Amino acid sequence: MSQATTQGVVFPVTPDGSRSTTRTGAHILAAALGPVAPQRAHAALQEKHWRRTYPAYFRSLVEGSLASSEVAMQSANNGLDSAWQNLCWSTEGQSDISLNDALAKGQNRFTTQTITGRGHAYLAPWTVPLNGENLSGPTLRAKVADWLARGIMEPSAARALERCIDHPEWFDLSDRTLVLLGAGSEAGPFRWLMQWRASVVAVDIDRPEVWKRLVDTARAGNGVLHAPVSVDADTTADWVAHAGANLITQAPDIAAWLQTFRGPLDIASLAYLDGERHVKVAMGMDMIAKTLCDHDKRTTLAFLATPTDMFAVTRETAQASMEAYAARKMTKRTLQGSLHLATGDRFFQPNIEALRESDKGVQYGVVDSMVIEQGPNYALAKRLQQWRAQVARAAGHRVSLNVAPSTTTVSVLKNPALAAGFAGASSFGIEVFEPETTNALMAALWVHDLRCNESAANPSVPLNHPLELFMDNACHGGLWRLAYLPRSALPIAAALGWVRQRFN
Repeated sequence: MSQATTQGVVFPVTPDGSRSTTRTGAHILAAALGPVAPQRAHAALQEKHWRRTYPAYFRSLVEGSLASSEVAMQSANNGLDSAWQNLCWSTEGQSDISLNDALAKGQNRFTTQTITGRGHAYLAPWTVPLNGENLSGPTLRAKVADWLARGIMEPSAARALERCIDHPEWFDLSDRTLVLLGAGSEAGPFRWLMQWRASVVAVDIDRPEVWKRLVDTARAGNGVLHAPVSVDADTTADWVAHAGANLITQAPDIAAWLQTFRGPLDIASLAYLDGERHVKVAMGMDMIAKTLCDHDKRTTLAFLATPTDMFAVTRETAQASMEAYAARKMTKRTLQGSLHLATGDRFFQPNIEALRESDKGVQYGVVDSMVIEQGPNYALAKRLQQWRAQVARAAGHRVSLNVAPSTTTVSVLKNPALAAGFAGASSFGIEVFEPETTNALMAALWVHDLRCNESAANPSVPLNHPLELFMDNACHGGLWRLAYLPRSALPIAAALGWVRQRFN
C-alpha cells in the first residue's frame, strides 16, 4: 500500500518514487526478528503477501523473544532503531531528513493556556459504570471477582483493582503532572483525571470541537488543564479555536514545549488513527516520549495495549485455554471438527497448542488475537509501543502498559467485521466493554501503576522476562483464555452478531 506525501512523520521514498508502508513495515519487523529468528527475518523481506501473512511473522517474533531476556531486549532495540532509521521527516519544499535531525530542529512554538476546574474540591470516588450502575466498594469487588472467575481479566489485574478499592487516597493526583498525547481519546482517562485533582497537559488535534469538550470537562472538575496554543494565534478572544497540536507534523515542537513543564512528567500515548497514519502518529508520540525520557530520568510512560494483538502469556493462562479446548462437549467437537475439515482448517483452531520455555526454565504460551482486517500497520504501531515500553523500563523508567478489553469505540464499530464480531462475541465467552467502563478500569490501573511499588510497571520489580510486563494487569475480555484462536471463531461470531443486530 502506498500513501500520499504529507508533512511530518512519513514513510521513506522507495526506488519507484512511492512511499510504501508494506515494504517499510516488513523491514522494521525483519530487524526485530533478526536476533530471535534470522530465517524468518529473511522471509519477511521476501514476503509477497504481507497484508495476509503478517500475523505469522509477529508470532515468530513473540515466540523467538521468549528464548531469553537478552534476545527479547535486542529484538526490541533493533525494531525501534529500524523504525527510527526507516521513517523520516518531511517538510514542504525540502528533502526528507531523519527523525533525530527533526528533533534537533524542534522549537517551542506554543503558548500555554491553563484552565482550573470550578467543580467541587472534594476527590471524586472511583467507580466503574456498568449497565446503568456505578459500581464501588462491595459491588465492585463482587464484579471484579466475577470477571476473574470467567477469565475476563488476569489475576494480576484483579489484584490491582482490589488495591485501588483499598487505597482511595491513591486517586488524589494533585502531586502529579500527567501528559495525555491524544487527550480526547474515547478510551482515555481525561474525564477521570479532571475529577482527581490532576494537572493534565493535553495534546490533541487542533479542532475546536475537541478542545471545547476538553475545556468544558476541565471546568466542571477539580483538576488543571494545560493546553498548547500556537504562538501566532490571536488569543485575546477565543483561544479554544486556536488550541491544539498535531502529533504527526509537530512532534519536535511538542517535545520542546513539554520540556517547559516542571517534571517529572507521566506521559500517556493514547492517539489512534486509521491505516498508515496510525504508524505515523505512534512514531510521533515515540519521538516525544523518547525525548522526555532522555530529558528527565524520572519521566514515566503509559500505553493502552489492544487485546487484538500477539502476546506471550503465563503458563497458567495458557493452560486454561488449552483445558477449555480439551473440555469441549462431544457434540460441539463433532460439529466444529466437521466445519474445521470442510473449510480447510479455517474455523475453530485451538488458541494455544503448546508451551514454550525460556532459558530460565519458565514456561509461557503465545496467544494470537490479531484481526486480519485491522491490518499490518495497526499491528506495527502497537508493537512500536511495546518495544518502547521494554526499552524505557530497562533504562529505569516506570512504564505502565496494560491490555484493555475490546471496547465499542467509534473507531472499532466503523469496521463492519469487528462490529458484527463483537456483537456475537458473548457466544464464545468474550466480554466487550462500553467505553465508559473501559475508561474507568484503565484509568484506575494507570493510577495503580504510578502508586503501587509492587506493580510490574516499577523497574525495581524483578521480572523473569521483559514480556511479563505485558502480562501484568491484563483485562483482555476473555481472549487470552478462549478455547479457540480468535481469528478462527470471528466469522462465526460475526454471523451470530449480524443476526442479533438485525433482529434485536
